[in-house]
Amino acid sequence: MNRHLVGGLRLAANKTASTAGPIVRGFVPPRLVLAMHQHAGNAAEPVVAVGQRVAKGELVGKPGPSPSAAVHASSSGTVTAIEERLVPTGTGLHASLCVVVETDGEDRAATVAEAGWPADRAAQLERIAQGGLAGLGGAVFPTAAKLAAAGSSRAVIVNGAECEPYISCDDLLMREAPEQIVAGALLLADLTSASECIIAIERDKPKALEAVGAAARVSGDPRLRLAGVPTVYPAGGERQLIQLLTGEEVPSGRYPNAIGYVCHNVGTAYALARLAMHAEPLVSRIVTVTGGGVGHRQNLEVPIGTPIADLIERCGGYRNEVVRLIHGGSMMGYALPNDGVPVTKATSCVIAATAVEIRQSADEWACIRCGDCANVCPARLLPQEIYFAALARDFGGLADLGLDDCIECGCCDVACPSHISLTEHFRVAKHETALHERRLALSEAAERRHASRERRLEALESKVREAQEDLRSAVRGDEHRQEAIRAAVERARQRRREGSK
Repeated sequence: MNRHLVGGLRLAANKTASTAGPIVRGFVPPRLVLAMHQHAGNAAEPVVAVGQRVAKGELVGKPGPSPSAAVHASSSGTVTAIEERLVPTGTGLHASLCVVVETDGEDRAATVAEAGWPADRAAQLERIAQGGLAGLGGAVFPTAAKLAAAGSSRAVIVNGAECEPYISCDDLLMREAPEQIVAGALLLADLTSASECIIAIERDKPKALEAVGAAARVSGDPRLRLAGVPTVYPAGGERQLIQLLTGEEVPSGRYPNAIGYVCHNVGTAYALARLAMHAEPLVSRIVTVTGGGVGHRQNLEVPIGTPIADLIERCGGYRNEVVRLIHGGSMMGYALPNDGVPVTKATSCVIAATAVEIRQSADEWACIRCGDCANVCPARLLPQEIYFAALARDFGGLADLGLDDCIECGCCDVACPSHISLTEHFRVAKHETALHERRLALSEAAERRHASRERRLEALESKVREAQEDLRSAVRGDEHRQEAIRAAVERARQRRREGSK
């Protein structure tokens, strides 16, 4: 079996400064903006009203139709507004209904109504959904729905690879809370009946490897296996990690559970352990604040809903000239319009980037078909062919070339000597393909409705013709009966006339 990553790049990590100190905790902002739709799937539904006081951990948004996750107050305070705002998610900026809370500085926790972890799997999944857990590695898919879909698995893979430059929140979490990560990993194995639980960590994180390894040995659970993976971007991608660890490939268009695996981030495992052990819902996450434009590069435990401006201020404010504020890492992250948007469950990193840290804009030259993009593509695609199909809006060709398998890692952008922003072209192509498929589906539905209407009209006309024929037959029958009556009357009259003679 091939255990080497296909394609990929070795990139400068840019993590030394943010990992120099421990995670900073105890930060409470003056205001929280709690988005109801900060996870993949369906939005949560607000259950509080303006003017209501809430405690830390109190439910403010119940899960919507599955897949969904609850939203909780991440500190105590008063609800001052319920309004739509722009919030960062795993796929970009989206409008979401938000519960705005003015914090009171007390950070008062809600009273825990339920104690202990239920034994029944269905009850555990419901507790996870109500606890607001979602994947903290980037996709932010509701954890309960993902576990329910996985069913029984051959192995659980707990992803601590964290291969993208600048992001170091998982590294610090593994160093400081390895026992809880291991406990959460074993709970994930229990929930999926997995016989093996693999915790994967990049080899350039020796402190995390040592800490998690020690915690795994203390647990003594034979299902646990610690795996060091190469420091190649994007080794931490779900499909790439499975191939690295097992030699198996997830089929195109399918999810890992199709071949018996389920992947969860180490942050998700940690959050699950907190929920099970302390009945603590997901109210905070570790965020890397970095880049040459911020005073102190560090990792912080951040209450979900914290405005990024407050987070930057907590890290010493801006310095130098910040040319771009990036949500996420330097490869798969995206630019923020301002620092007023809140931290969500999808926020792993905020980069205050200076001019030397971003790719300078340059004119795109013509593709020279060098093939460098294909050589670095971890999904084994042909980016140059996808690019030409995208320019031609050849939706059938895009499907045949595997556009949906593109993970938008950006490796092809870095490799392209013509400075073509291939990933952005692919994002646009995916959007246009979705619109095309939606229009096609609407057109086909309209055609089916028209055909159904024609059939209904034809059936109606047939029934009208039958009714008309029945009426004519009845009329003809009635005429025959009237003629027979007239003939009988005439015969009777004739008999009377003959009898009177």
